[in-house]
Amino acid sequence: MNFTSSLNFTVTERFLRYVTIDTQSDPSSVSFPSTEKQKDLARLLVDELLDIGVADAHMDEYGYVYATIPSNTNKQVPVICFCSHMDTAPDCSGKNVKPIVHKNYQGQDIILPDDASQIIKQAEHPDLKNQIGNDVITASGTTLLGADNKAGVAEIMDACYQLMNRPEIKHGDIRILFTPDEEVGHGVEHVDITKLGAYAGYTMDGESAGNMENETFSADGARLTINGVSSHPGFAKGKMESAIKIAGEIIAALPDSLSPEHTEGMQGFVHPVAIEGHVETVGIDFIIRDFDAKKLSDHADVICKTADEVLKKYPASTYNLAVSEQYRNMKNVLDEHPEIVEYAMEAINRTGIAAKLCSIRGGTDGSRLSFMGLPCPNIFAGEHAFHSKQEWVSVQDMQKAVETILHLCMIWEEKS
Repeated sequence: MNFTSSLNFTVTERFLRYVTIDTQSDPSSVSFPSTEKQKDLARLLVDELLDIGVADAHMDEYGYVYATIPSNTNKQVPVICFCSHMDTAPDCSGKNVKPIVHKNYQGQDIILPDDASQIIKQAEHPDLKNQIGNDVITASGTTLLGADNKAGVAEIMDACYQLMNRPEIKHGDIRILFTPDEEVGHGVEHVDITKLGAYAGYTMDGESAGNMENETFSADGARLTINGVSSHPGFAKGKMESAIKIAGEIIAALPDSLSPEHTEGMQGFVHPVAIEGHVETVGIDFIIRDFDAKKLSDHADVICKTADEVLKKYPASTYNLAVSEQYRNMKNVLDEHPEIVEYAMEAINRTGIAAKLCSIRGGTDGSRLSFMGLPCPNIFAGEHAFHSKQEWVSVQDMQKAVETILHLCMIWEEKS
């Protein structure tokens, strides 16, 4: 069925509206969601869903948005869910975002007007070569854009609009889920899987058009606590063993071959992300990543062996490493349900672009949803240079993502 030429896309207008709402999450917060302002976007999405006729759209106490596009077929079709997160990353300001549409991009450097030092160059953003003639959206230079993941939110919302207004697009029940706090690692902690009642899910949170991601890192967190020996600095000779200096030596001694800046592809890493303390006690927080979960313990052992070696010089000092599981590679679950990925690949191909199966050097809400009983790969949303002032997305890639959602709904109905 060729319907895409007649679609009245709303994705761009929605995206430009959503990015102006500050939804930055906060990793130091103990509340859920971590910032109340995320609910500002949630409430808007509910209102817009109700306006297009999605009668059960609502926000729950945790800030999740749930909605259902009812089936319009007599077939018994498995329920599928589309999911995106509403928050933006703490790494870069998401306040007072001023989106700019650069129409008919021709390969030039894009100088962002509010900070001329922020220049988006094709040499540094290779996917721009695929955007010649397209309309590229950026921020103004002082904030991130929020394409991660408001591009996905806008694409799902446009798909909902199309499904509610195009009855010839046959589909089963479609569940919609918008989540807070994905960027701080808590995005699905309070999702009601029973309430969703879906067989398969798809996050719209990927990068280049055509990308279909079925594999993520497996992830642990670790905290290394160093117990040194404090002493008055005026009388410290032969007594003090500074935990601060010990921590610095341990970090410096970690092998470069296991650092994020020296790894790529399927290689894992050990990454110190935060440090706090004083002369007597210091805590170092690490993230440990690998596509093979069995290697996570090996990477943790590297931290211990490094600490053992450094502490040979500090006989009165000790350490402890506490490791906690964060998420696991969703491929382990998705391989048990191959049709979930296969149908998505077919949907992408039907839009006229070539589907490409990829791995994510990171995680998504889908990683944890997969292990909560909702197998959930990740489909491209078109976002690039996320978490930075040079973040960008193209109008045409977002439209292709909308088409992919619609084709995917139809494929599940066709094959049922």
